[in-house]
Amino acid sequence: MTSFKNINPFSKTNTNTGFGTNVGDYGGRFINKDGTFNLRKEGLPFWKTTSLYYNLLNLPAWKFVVYLLLAYLSINVVFTMVYILIGVNQLQGILAKEYWGKIREVFYFSAETFTTVGYGRVNPIGDAANIVSSFESMSGFLSFAVVTGLMYGRFTRPRGYMVFSEHAVIAPYQDKTALMLRLAPYKAHHHITDADIRLNVGFIVDEKGEQVYKFFELPLERSHVDSLTMNWTVVHPIDENSPLLGFTEHDLASSDTEVYVLVRGFDDVFSNTVIQRTSYTYKEIIYGAKFVPMYRESDDGKTTILELDKLNMYEKVFSSL
Repeated sequence: MTSFKNINPFSKTNTNTGFGTNVGDYGGRFINKDGTFNLRKEGLPFWKTTSLYYNLLNLPAWKFVVYLLLAYLSINVVFTMVYILIGVNQLQGILAKEYWGKIREVFYFSAETFTTVGYGRVNPIGDAANIVSSFESMSGFLSFAVVTGLMYGRFTRPRGYMVFSEHAVIAPYQDKTALMLRLAPYKAHHHITDADIRLNVGFIVDEKGEQVYKFFELPLERSHVDSLTMNWTVVHPIDENSPLLGFTEHDLASSDTEVYVLVRGFDDVFSNTVIQRTSYTYKEIIYGAKFVPMYRESDDGKTTILELDKLNMYEKVFSSL
């Protein structure tokens, strides 16, 4: 592994990253491509480190729907078993004669009670069945209140709706080179205002014979835009103020380089601040490449077309070192 003893003294070290410095104590990247932290917490009971509300808010939509259906079916199966245990004779109006037919009708009665629909053909006549059905109806409207809150929270939660390029590139920039990445808002009517971006880089350096992981803030050509409506190519010039000065492609790999990206802006649709982050490991930094343009003029010359399918397109401009 390459040692980097001569780190640029003008580079600004960022000590507030929240990450440790001991090389041997971390595994893999720090931040996943989707912006989540590649971290698992241990040492406390599961119920103290897990937030059911947070997990349900962040589940993919299809998983959220599947979990809701499973929870709905499971609750009704449990109540159906309870009605069977206390006796089907405590329910009036069951027409089925065979055993499985009765179970099916009891399940339907449970679903109608849980949702407080109550069609009325099957109804409880015994004290035990009335007690169970009263608890079921109460748990039903409480459950739907919780689900309504979750659905509202998922629907109204502020999201950045920004997409980052899959790779960062190191490309020619004026009379030097620069580290570049690209991002764009992809929803038709979501535009970010007062957008700020910060880049930090972490890599292994040699300090007095000991390898430690250091973090540096990367100065940018432009770190703020008033209105982010199109794509934004973020540029970090690799000059005398850059901690990456003199790095080759091999150096990026041997020092386990990872670039951390944080974007913050105001979305007027949500009327709230939105935050999005990602990272690029050395494997996702293309040396000697530049992005291709991703916008063009419409055929009638009256509109600018942003071609989001070109966000990740680049072309090689010089050979890797």
